[in-house]
Amino acid sequence: MKLISIFLVMPFLLLGQTLSETVEQLFVQKKYEQAQILLSKKNSQDPTNLEAKELLADAYAYQRKWNKATPIYKKLTEIDPSNANYWYKYGGVMGLKALEVNKLRAFFMLDDIKDALMQAANLDPNHIEARWALVEYYIQLPGLVGGSREKALKFANQLEKISPVDGYLAKGYVYEYNNAPQLAETYYKKAVQVGASFTCYSKLASFYEKRNPKKAIETIEQASKKLNRNALNYHLGKVSATYNVDLAKGEMCLKKYITNYSLEDGVPLEWAYFNLARIYRHQKLKQQAQNWINKALKARPDYPKFIEEKKQILKM
Repeated sequence: MKLISIFLVMPFLLLGQTLSETVEQLFVQKKYEQAQILLSKKNSQDPTNLEAKELLADAYAYQRKWNKATPIYKKLTEIDPSNANYWYKYGGVMGLKALEVNKLRAFFMLDDIKDALMQAANLDPNHIEARWALVEYYIQLPGLVGGSREKALKFANQLEKISPVDGYLAKGYVYEYNNAPQLAETYYKKAVQVGASFTCYSKLASFYEKRNPKKAIETIEQASKKLNRNALNYHLGKVSATYNVDLAKGEMCLKKYITNYSLEDGVPLEWAYFNLARIYRHQKLKQQAQNWINKALKARPDYPKFIEEKKQILKM
């Protein structure tokens, strides 16, 4: 299950203005260990503060410390079993843990994951994240162990009633995963028409990438005319570098991404360097390619993809 993308956008709950603002800033800056230390102290001082407990579990989860986060979320569901968000986070973190343990152990976790997410959905008829997680759950699992396109579509339909954009994106995802590209394209386009957000355009562009890279680039360019998001520059450059198309556009966009980069853009700079190196390799410009792959390797000297790219450049 791909629950991580959902889990990372959970809302923050307030503890009291000063502490919550500090924790939120630390989370935005990805200083999760600092947040953990601060929240651990708060929990020691005030063990009945449920908001502090939840944020501490969030801090553990952001660090992928599933064994630390899980018992706190479970305790929260026991203290307040009517809180849908506690059940959602408990199910979500178990799902993330299941991705990292052996298959047999993960198999025995499946019912607990499903039950927690279903509890969240039943408690809150408008809980979008829980329904997204259930779409993921049913679409990712093989049919022999509970996977079901029909059940995934059931929750996608529920999403559509709550939020049409989320429903269209969920249906696009389900149909894409089940190799029904025409239906997937239809729903991703509906999402763009209704939502016109960065996420909507990114999903449609990603859908096009392997099927028609030029169409992916056209979609990203359409998004750029409406949205001021530097991440779109990276996406276009990556498509260009990966599929060897529109190289001049890709080069220009990646350089824009580097110039305007901030932490909010998401993708680290070394990936822009790596894709620029690939573009210059496609253009047979060995020296420029070497310069950019060396910058990528300086940031991540042991990363296999970067090492392999340098080998290809040196063979030119």
